[in-house]
Amino acid sequence: MVAAGAALADEVGPGRLTMGLLAERLGVRTPSLYKHVAGQDDLNRRIAALALDEVAGAVGHAVQGYAGRDALAAAARAFRAFVVEHPGRYAATIGVEPAGPDDPLAVSGQKLLNAFLAVLRGYDVEASDVDHALRMLRSLCHGFATLEAADAFQWSADVDESFEWLIAFADRGLRAL
Repeated sequence: MVAAGAALADEVGPGRLTMGLLAERLGVRTPSLYKHVAGQDDLNRRIAALALDEVAGAVGHAVQGYAGRDALAAAARAFRAFVVEHPGRYAATIGVEPAGPDDPLAVSGQKLLNAFLAVLRGYDVEASDVDHALRMLRSLCHGFATLEAADAFQWSADVDESFEWLIAFADRGLRAL
């Protein structure tokens, strides 16, 4: 049911996803959904956890066997592809906080951070700068991908070229540390 909700969020956007719409899509009555989730907030949290787990898996898989710029490029491309393909479920991850360290949101969020940490191991990043470098990578990837998913790049420059420029820019910055 959560996977169906995530697919529907991708289709209509997370703000338009309702229990009633999901029930209609599944061909059931709305009350029957409450056997599986506590309500709309619970459904949204479960979609967010699923999305974080999926994007963490995609990024983690992409960086395996790579280091330095190659790992950075693989991570950024995997992140971008996920967000563009799954804009609704990814949007559900924004602004939701884990309830504790065992919350699926926290576990999946840590998996994503670990994938980005694997990228940083290919650079000479001081321990005191790791948090800053992680925020920079997440901001670059998140910002570009969410803008692209929202069709917000209306300039004549090729979006793929801009993305490759972003990767090269981040690589130069990380190598300069």
